[in-house]
Amino acid sequence: MRIFYLLLVLPVLLLMPVPGQGGLISRVQRHYCRYRHGRCAVSTCLPREEQIGHCSTRGQKCCRTKKKI
Repeated sequence: MRIFYLLLVLPVLLLMPVPGQGGLISRVQRHYCRYRHGRCAVSTCLPREEQIGHCSTRGQKCCRTKKKI
């Protein structure tokens, strides 16, 4: 019975965010940014880029080059 409790607690411990890494949500946001052909910028996007989202909950921005019209 004690092993059953351990198996219930183990996934919770693995999904908990580690300080400084941002956890599961930030990883998903970074992956989605790369899927949309963007890059993660620490503070602001470059002048030739536009912001299309966020890469983390700490304020990193997802940027990609502006589309020419």
